[in-house]
Amino acid sequence: MTDHLLQLHGDVLAAMRRGPRNFAKLAFVLAEDEEPADTDQGGFRDRVTAAGAGDELTALWHRTLTGWDLAEQADWSTAAPRTDERRADAYDRLGFDTTLRKVLDHAVPVFREPGPTIISTTPTWWYSRDTAAVRSFYWSAYEQLLRRKGWSDAAVAGLDEASHAVVERLADPTRPDAYGARGLVVGYVQSGKTANFTGVTAKAIDAGYRLVIVLGGTLNLLRGQTQRRLDMELIGQENILRGADPADPEALIGVDYQDDEDWPEKFVSHQGRPSVLGAFDIERLTTRDDDYKSLATGIRALEFDKQIRTQPLYAPDNLHRAAARVMVVKKNKSVLSKLIKDLKKIGGPLLSEIPTLIIDDESDQASVNTTDPKKWEEGKVTRTAINGQISQLLGLLPRAQYVGYTATPFANVFVDPGDGDDIFPRDFLISLPRPTGYMGVQDFHDLDRTDESAVGSAERAHVRGIYDDAHGDRLAEALDAFILTGALKLYRASHDPSLESHFRHHTMLVHESVRMAEHAALALRISSIWHQAAYTGPEGHARLEALFTSDFQPFADDGLPTPASYGELRPYVSRARQLINSGGTPVLVVNGDTERDYDQPDLDFDRTPNVWKILVGGTKLSRGFTVEGLTVTYYRRRTQQADTLMQMGRWFGFRPGYRDLVRLYIGRAEPAGRTRTVDLYEAFEAICRDEETFRAQLTRYATLVDGKPQVTPAQIPPLVSQHLSWLKPSARNKMFNAELVEIRSPGEWVEPTAYPTAPADLRHNVEVWRPVLDLLGADSVTLRRDAIAGGDGFEAQIGTLGHEELLKVLCDLRWSVPSEFSPHLESLLSAGEGGEGIDDWLVILPRQTSSRRVEASVLGSVPLSLAHRSRRRGDLFGAIGEPKHREAALRIARANRAEGLSGDKAPESFARERRGVVVLYPVVEEKPPTVSPAGDIAPEHLVMAFGLVAPRSSTATQKNLVRFRTVDSTRKDSAIIERGAGVS
Repeated sequence: MTDHLLQLHGDVLAAMRRGPRNFAKLAFVLAEDEEPADTDQGGFRDRVTAAGAGDELTALWHRTLTGWDLAEQADWSTAAPRTDERRADAYDRLGFDTTLRKVLDHAVPVFREPGPTIISTTPTWWYSRDTAAVRSFYWSAYEQLLRRKGWSDAAVAGLDEASHAVVERLADPTRPDAYGARGLVVGYVQSGKTANFTGVTAKAIDAGYRLVIVLGGTLNLLRGQTQRRLDMELIGQENILRGADPADPEALIGVDYQDDEDWPEKFVSHQGRPSVLGAFDIERLTTRDDDYKSLATGIRALEFDKQIRTQPLYAPDNLHRAAARVMVVKKNKSVLSKLIKDLKKIGGPLLSEIPTLIIDDESDQASVNTTDPKKWEEGKVTRTAINGQISQLLGLLPRAQYVGYTATPFANVFVDPGDGDDIFPRDFLISLPRPTGYMGVQDFHDLDRTDESAVGSAERAHVRGIYDDAHGDRLAEALDAFILTGALKLYRASHDPSLESHFRHHTMLVHESVRMAEHAALALRISSIWHQAAYTGPEGHARLEALFTSDFQPFADDGLPTPASYGELRPYVSRARQLINSGGTPVLVVNGDTERDYDQPDLDFDRTPNVWKILVGGTKLSRGFTVEGLTVTYYRRRTQQADTLMQMGRWFGFRPGYRDLVRLYIGRAEPAGRTRTVDLYEAFEAICRDEETFRAQLTRYATLVDGKPQVTPAQIPPLVSQHLSWLKPSARNKMFNAELVEIRSPGEWVEPTAYPTAPADLRHNVEVWRPVLDLLGADSVTLRRDAIAGGDGFEAQIGTLGHEELLKVLCDLRWSVPSEFSPHLESLLSAGEGGEGIDDWLVILPRQTSSRRVEASVLGSVPLSLAHRSRRRGDLFGAIGEPKHREAALRIARANRAEGLSGDKAPESFARERRGVVVLYPVVEEKPPTVSPAGDIAPEHLVMAFGLVAPRSSTATQKNLVRFRTVDSTRKDSAIIERGAGVS
């Protein structure tokens, strides 16, 4: 039955290529009837109001309105993207009444989720939203599949936006001159990067890319996982069957997935061969079980049928009628050698016509050239095997676009940008936003806490140590938590069947060592503990009840079914134990350099109905391999590279229906040499801070100034931080010929953390700040963080200091890592260039009012409230400022321009348009601090820390927020600058 309303709306919206126009007028022109009833807003309103999940008309309007919400450049609206004002402008142009607007806003809320951050040299606009809508066969099928899988409208819209951002920065596949873009997409560990590059692949082949090569890991299992995802969600049943009758068993011999539990129900169907439906087919050059071996039909496999033989393949008349080819290959020397050999046989003329997309999954693994430039022969680049083969592929395919995907980008951005044959992302770097529902760093680390000795809410809920004084090693407790959380999943599924699909797999990861012999011994130890645990006896139940009461009930999600007592949970423990014991053992060892360790049926998350196991392994479980259903982790492995350590964080990811059950047992004092220990939880927090800082800086500098980027991909390396001396960003900590000189942060909180440790330097800094303390008033004032009466406030002494006087203080300070603050200091020194400048600074010295406060005078000053802070990353402190101080400072500096600065008169009277704010923190590291009987503290024991907010007047509106300096090319080895261990 024809859906006339859907058909009319589709025609009308297709005519709105340049933005919204009057809907009723267009509908009247395009409708077949002389007086069409379908143009009535009432019928449309009723349809949307009554629409259920999957309604195609609502989905059509969701795509359209969201596209208008997100458009960065809209000629038809002056409102900013992602705002109610932008949506209102669209409704005005459409001519929709108030009632219809409310209905549409309910069905399609304004898309406010943060979009991807894009650092790009020369953005291209060949791939507009209109272009994408005209050719969207495979993307539409993928989008519909995601909705059937339960993806929310916001999640689909976010993926649409992020994948579009990648494709529009590839070269136009129909351009006459060949160009190969190089880009990098940065996601989070286990955050859905595969979904993004599946969307990119769908949009790219719709747009005209006809050869897609996915480099899918270094093992068959990982390659097979990627192949299956693309086959299931993009390529589809009809392209897999290739005309074979699904009802004829003989015709299905040799066809993939006939033994797959999800075939064919969960594989996308195009409802017929795409080529018959007016689109084009996809030919697979690899299968789930077979990596690339050779072009099955020789050179003909890459011979494309041309409608006009006298024109090249990339001519539009040829390109959009030709079938696409897709292969998923391992990053393996012999496999890539076969592919390169076959491509060479085909020859340059044909290859030069094929628009190609190369997607490199986990692009910082194996792909990066790790040879030492100092050992290269004169004028010749020496490459590692895989890097050299990728370089050859790019050379053989001049229209190849290279897009790397990784969660740990540091190795990629340290690639030499001057090496034109390498994979440096010279054209774009895109940082994906944190996805909705993702369990990441903020869920395990309390990054804003100031009391380093206190346990924050995230740590309290999810993180446990390896040892405790009462029981010693907590491995047995971790096993108890594993069976207990399995029972809780079964309980929840029985009370809410919609959760059952999320609990298909239930796993625990034990990662102690890289040594295979130790894995075997550890597996035996775990099996012994497991079989002696007596989970079905009184002793076992008593132990589980105590753990449930103390460690799971207090943190249970109120929105999910949770038993009120262990008695309600007890019947599910036996079934959980049975599932974990299936196959004869609760433990699987996953390690080694061969495939056999990964071919265990019990480890196949795709083909095995339920994987409920304890996995023991090392490196092979730490990258690319998705541990489905991971709930409990016992982690003790250390490494000296931040990106390697981050990839081992398998506990990050999506945990629908059980995120409150996730537990991380992690080493807090792991041996590192004969006398030293390291805190692995602190190490993860340090690199998480580094990555969050990196992403935040990319976001700040992504804004174009005068139509030009502030930062190019070649200038990214100086933005990479290293805050633990023993934990480098990547295997080689090298910076290329760009140094970060200046960071402008008007209206933003700046908090240095690299204070010195030498007693003489500490004394010097106190002496520098000492005259400022005399400027503070004797009486305290009350400052509030917001305008809410009775809100979180604090007492403080305040005073004012001229801008030149503050600069003298800041220029005279000593630092453990000068480069951490020098770019900010440079911006204050140049304040006023193109802007109004800075007149003075309000100095705030918070005073504690609790009975436990500690006060002391230094060098004859008034008593100061001492703040206890710890250095958590080498010489660097963690958080210094408190949120309430930071927010009050932002308001006073007029960074937050809300109506009415505060309910108090004091903050309003202090605010000035050209005034900044400095908040002082007299910090002590000892607890309790060393204070003399007379109430004095030695300056050698005091760190004079601070945070500041420069006024917006300090810089011009359209001035770059960041500035770089090129290293003198006459210096020896100037192309690469070695940084010390404390680089920031």
